[in-house]
Amino acid sequence: MSLRTYWQARKPLAWAQLTHRKMRLLVAMTGVAFSNILIFTQLGLRDMLFDGVTLVPDHLQGDLFLVSAYTPTIERGYFPKIYLYQANAVEGVQTASPLYIELSDWLNPQDLSISETEDFEFELFPNQVKILAFNPTQPVLAIPEINQQIDRLNGPGAVLYDRLGQEKLGPIVEQFNQQETVSTLMDNQRVYVAGLFSLGSTLFDNGHVVMSDWNYEQWYGQNVLDFVSVGCLTLEPTANIEQVRSQLQTVLPKSIRVLTQTELAESEQAFRASLPNGKVLNFGAIMGFIVGVVIVYQVLYTDVSDHLSEYATLKAMGYSDRILIGVVLQEAIVLAVLGFIPGYFASYGVYQLLVQITRVPLTMKAAVAIQVFVLTLVMCGVSGVIAINKLRSADPAEVF
Repeated sequence: MSLRTYWQARKPLAWAQLTHRKMRLLVAMTGVAFSNILIFTQLGLRDMLFDGVTLVPDHLQGDLFLVSAYTPTIERGYFPKIYLYQANAVEGVQTASPLYIELSDWLNPQDLSISETEDFEFELFPNQVKILAFNPTQPVLAIPEINQQIDRLNGPGAVLYDRLGQEKLGPIVEQFNQQETVSTLMDNQRVYVAGLFSLGSTLFDNGHVVMSDWNYEQWYGQNVLDFVSVGCLTLEPTANIEQVRSQLQTVLPKSIRVLTQTELAESEQAFRASLPNGKVLNFGAIMGFIVGVVIVYQVLYTDVSDHLSEYATLKAMGYSDRILIGVVLQEAIVLAVLGFIPGYFASYGVYQLLVQITRVPLTMKAAVAIQVFVLTLVMCGVSGVIAINKLRSADPAEVF
């Protein structure tokens, strides 16, 4: 007996039912794949939302970090710099360096060149960027490109520009590569791009710029350095991080939180998750799940209805409801697997398209793929359970 003949003879009933009408199977696979694409897209956008907010925390240099307990995010929180000096005096702390974070309006240099033929007081569609300022003698960012160009921050109005910023900020990278300096306005004050680095944009920030604390003070006033966004603490090599942390919490007031790098990132993610944006994206994923349930249910229900007489015959032959229900659930599982495969690859293409459009980093994570696959199995399983009610009504006496 050939392999094909053996397969035909031993072909599972669930598979035979699904492949009996190939066009219906194709429609069902398309429906499941479409549902997968919806769920993948919503979860991908949620990752853009949540992962993007950890770009700065993930690239900070230090062992422990001080932030204000009064605000849920480092972008809006400040605490007096004097507490950083107190932390530096704690045994086990080697250095305590301040990081200042501010949002600023950035003008596309192309708009600047147009406006210079007119009056200098103007405001042409400014875009927001995130300023990261620190003392060049106390680097706080673990980005080699920045640390290699620290000396360039000493000039008046000098900044380092994130080459992964949004295109609407202007052709900064191209102009810098051609003429090695780019001039524009930030908060209506002249800045010069003295170098480039790579960090990335987010759904909230078009890009990042790095500047010295001296320039930062010139921008925002004499007392601005008295309030810190994040205090980056580097501990001595032999120090116990938990012991030092406990001492810091004793010395510092309750208005200051002492966090590890992981906790700082989680805190930023939790803040974004509490906003309507995250809830909307979660709702979108739920809607994709519901769409998939409806589509698969319609396919299974129609399949059971079309083969109701066959199911009734099997019942008359002695097959129990449990066995026949197992057939329907097997069909649901097969649809889940067959629909997930094209849905996964199509979603991978959608992710690449989103990266091209938004310039926000987004990768297909294994954890997300597993999560969607499990949701697909549950989705098809729920559809199968609902469709089973029709099967239970298959009475041989009524059918024949």
